[in-house]
Amino acid sequence: MHIEPGYVSAAKVIAANAGAVGVIVWGCKEQASEFMKDPLIPVKTLLAAVFFSIFMQSFHMSVGASELHFIGAMAMYLTLGFTPVLLGFALGLLLQAFAFDPQDMYHLGVNSLSLMLPLISVHYLSGRQLFAKDLTKRLTFAQILKLDAMYYAGVTGMVGFWLMIGDVATPFTAWAQFALSYLALVACEPLVTFIAVKGLKAVEGNAIVRNLTVVPQLKLA
Repeated sequence: MHIEPGYVSAAKVIAANAGAVGVIVWGCKEQASEFMKDPLIPVKTLLAAVFFSIFMQSFHMSVGASELHFIGAMAMYLTLGFTPVLLGFALGLLLQAFAFDPQDMYHLGVNSLSLMLPLISVHYLSGRQLFAKDLTKRLTFAQILKLDAMYYAGVTGMVGFWLMIGDVATPFTAWAQFALSYLALVACEPLVTFIAVKGLKAVEGNAIVRNLTVVPQLKLA
């Protein structure tokens, strides 16, 4: 989901940075409103950034016009919560740029939006009902698969958007190759997510799981 330097003009990068800052400020406000009920939410954000960085570095390869990454988005979302993962994406990309790929700093806003906007869509269109106090719908593997498919459709769509408005002519086939490559991840990431949620649910009485995850809020089928 990385967009390499040179694809998007400086003016559009600046606009993307402004958009990313706006989303981050909104996310911080959301966390601030949750802080009184959950003072450990900043710790969850840091955990999300660390796990995201580990996932990203564990598997990545160039495909078509971008890079294929193991993101672990839904595994983090369903265990750490919405705003920690939303802000954890931006923080994780910043940490990786400092530690591994300084050239990625240029497109930090672009790449952050590519991850954050699909997560916002997933949360408000489908995910947040799974955490509702009056929840009657239980989390199933089919639902996890649906969330993953929605998320990666959003990520590949965002990559297509950046390439479409970019200054470098990119064949549609290059984007299609990248988009199709994510089918393999959509097939395997739900398994990782299900195992993570199921495993933590089995020990949800543990103080660490109870305080540092949102798993106790979920009901499994």
